[in-house]
Amino acid sequence: MATVFEEKVFAACAKIRKGRVSTYSEIAKAIGKPKAMRAVGNALNKNRSPLVPCHRVVRSEGRVGGFAHGSRKKQEMLEREGVRISSGKVKNFKMVFCKLSAF
Repeated sequence: MATVFEEKVFAACAKIRKGRVSTYSEIAKAIGKPKAMRAVGNALNKNRSPLVPCHRVVRSEGRVGGFAHGSRKKQEMLEREGVRISSGKVKNFKMVFCKLSAF
């Protein structure tokens, strides 16, 4: 069973649309825990729901970052959704970045 914190992380992540990405930092800010980027990553690593698109969450500098199923799988999923990746980094990061509103 997910904690309240994890549920907030999953809800924020679920707002990221196909073809867009957001960051661990952006999710942390949106749920009112601006310094909890690592905890956000840990929560997303526990996600098992296909309704939570945790593959759409990347590092603040645009690098793809980790994924429970492997970084290569994350990159493939993003590319299938139209997010272009080059050398492990999201191309046009600012253009596909999704800013999340606070809860």
